Amino acid sequence: MDAITTALQPILIPAFTLWEAPFTWLELIAFVLSIAMVFANMRVMPVAWPLAIVASLLYFGLFWTGKLYGDASLQIFFAVVGAWGWWQWLRGSDHGAPLVVRHLSTSQRLPLLGAGLALWPAIGWFLDTYTDTDVPYWDAFPTAFSLIGQWLLGRKYVENWPTWIVVNVVSVALFAYKGYYLTVLLYSIFIVLSVVGWKAWRQQVSHP
Repeated sequence: MDAITTALQPILIPAFTLWEAPFTWLELIAFVLSIAMVFANMRVMPVAWPLAIVASLLYFGLFWTGKLYGDASLQIFFAVVGAWGWWQWLRGSDHGAPLVVRHLSTSQRLPLLGAGLALWPAIGWFLDTYTDTDVPYWDAFPTAFSLIGQWLLGRKYVENWPTWIVVNVVSVALFAYKGYYLTVLLYSIFIVLSVVGWKAWRQQVSHP
């Protein structure tokens, strides 16, 4: 952990201070890339995925230094899955063609919800037992359901958007507690954009 913090020192310095809270260059750059990523996702543009990879790696560093190990580890997962999602959007259909936006079937929804509810306490227990985080189960909830949301996004299921709304609402409270106020703003914007993205993708299913 100390090695990661030391390596990130050049971009952990404050870019500016607002309301007596310092905003680091690391958080600022990750913020801008993440906003661009969500706009690209809303428009179903594959460039969203390389943006997601870079932003995720930056947020890994930010969350790790804040002892949010669940969210930090999740960012590594996001970076790896970003390459998978990029391929899925371009060549993910049975015939190697780009995926189309679609809905989950009724039979798919309950198992995915069950998976998220099972992952939440499992990840919380792991964080509580093996790390020094002070918010193990709070950190575990967005971690668990982000795994579900990322899979849904990669497979172009409309239901990724309501999943992200829930994740982002919890994340806003978590990051406010940790003092990451620029990231609080980012995730608040994510909530609004997720609602807009949900509507846009539903319309695309209706009018492909």
